[in-house]
Amino acid sequence: MASNTQTAYALALSFGLMPEGQEAQDAARLAQDVRAFRNHLTTGFLGTPLLTRSLTDYGYLDVAYDLLNQDTYPSWLYPVKMGATTIWERWDGIKPNGSFQDAGMNSFNHYAYGAVGDWLYRVVAGLDADPEAPGYKHVRIQPRPGGGLTYARATLHTMYGPVASAWELVDGSFHLDVSVPPNAHATVRLPHATLAQVTERGRALRVGDGVRRAVQEGESVIVEVGSGQYRFAYGAWDSP
Repeated sequence: MASNTQTAYALALSFGLMPEGQEAQDAARLAQDVRAFRNHLTTGFLGTPLLTRSLTDYGYLDVAYDLLNQDTYPSWLYPVKMGATTIWERWDGIKPNGSFQDAGMNSFNHYAYGAVGDWLYRVVAGLDADPEAPGYKHVRIQPRPGGGLTYARATLHTMYGPVASAWELVDGSFHLDVSVPPNAHATVRLPHATLAQVTERGRALRVGDGVRRAVQEGESVIVEVGSGQYRFAYGAWDSP
C-alpha cells in the first residue's frame, strides 16, 4: 500500500486491487485502523462511500455498525447532534463552540459523505440489486441487523414498482415484511433462522401463495418469492 489509510484500504478492497490471497489480511488491517481511532472514520469524499461496505463484505459488520453509531467528531452522528438535517461538506462544519470550520468553504447540503445511505439501504434494510438482473427485475432482500438497532424500513421505487423491506426485533423474535412489485421476483435471506421456525403470515413456511422455494443455508433461511407482500417471523433470535 502506498498510503496506510482507511481510504486506501477501502478503495483497494472494493475494486479488487489487492494481490490474490491478501484480502483478508488487508480487511483486518482496515478494521484495526478503525478501532485504533476509537471507531471514528478518517475518510474523505472518495473513501467514505466504500468504507462500511468494505468492512461488511469482509466480515466486519460489527465494526461498520460501530462507525454508524459513533456520535463524536468525525462521524455521521456528530452533525446530527449539532442540529444538522442534511449532510455537511466537512465532518466538523460547525464546531462544538458553534463556530464554522471554514466560513469560506463549508456547504451544509453536500451529498458525498451521505453516500453511507447506500449501505443503509443495501445492508441495514437489506434492499440489494442483483448485478445479473439489472433494474431490480430480481431483488435480493437480505437485512443484516446489528449495532443495537431494533427496527429498519426502506422502500425503493423501481421501474416495476415499489420494493420494500421492513424488519423489527420484538421480544427476541424477528419480523420481516417484504413487498415485491409485479413482474419481479426476490430472494429473501432470513438471518439467524431455522427453517422449521419460520412462519409466513402466521403459518408454517411452505411452497405456495407466492413462495417458490425455501431452504436452509448455513445460519440463514433462503426463500424465493414472486411478486406480492409477505410477512416472515421467527423466534429465538440471537442478535450478532
